[in-house]
Amino acid sequence: MRTNEQDNALFEDGKKLKLAVADMYYLLSRNYPARAAVALVGNRYALVKKQQTALLGMVCGEQELQNRLQKELRPEQLKDKTIYVDGFNILILLETLLSGGVVFKGLDGCYRDISSVHGTYKQVAQTEAVLLLVGRALQSLGVQKVVWVFDSPVSNSGKLKTYCYELAALHEFHWEIMLHQHPDQYLIDNKVWACSADAFVLNECTAWFNLGAYMIQQDYLAGKHIVSAR
Repeated sequence: MRTNEQDNALFEDGKKLKLAVADMYYLLSRNYPARAAVALVGNRYALVKKQQTALLGMVCGEQELQNRLQKELRPEQLKDKTIYVDGFNILILLETLLSGGVVFKGLDGCYRDISSVHGTYKQVAQTEAVLLLVGRALQSLGVQKVVWVFDSPVSNSGKLKTYCYELAALHEFHWEIMLHQHPDQYLIDNKVWACSADAFVLNECTAWFNLGAYMIQQDYLAGKHIVSAR
């Protein structure tokens, strides 16, 4: 399970974090460096490291925010299209949410977690459920083809690729699974329609779909531990 009771307790009261978000947005919108801004705001509100990490994921400056929102795709635009999924970014987010861990809704409407792969990935009890839910959600939107792009340097990514193909065959999902050295750069350079919550991808991609938010709003997943920026 990708859940942590200490994390849940750390973010039970989101009031302080929302105040920090407002200050962080003000600073970033005036071109303060992100590290300097989070240090300043973190000190003001006595935020520990995990809270500061969450804060960085929830906030961007006004210019970045408008850029992201202008490129966001609506669900009805996905019909008969090929969509590229930022594999570990989406998978771990939804595993965390499904297991009762904390996720954070940012100013851009994206949901993010504070987990990280750290060079290795292990399937958890929620992995199959997440993959099936994503498959059914995109299938219901009429997506013609889904390309999952996973980080090839991450150990067990090869096993995950095989597992995804097995699930796709069983459930008639039109999936292609790719392993790439730098998935984020691949999504940007190839000008694809991406499903990701990665800030770098959202800033630089051609267009993106907020898959995590769509699945939460459509009740594919229970969002009991969501901390919102607003």
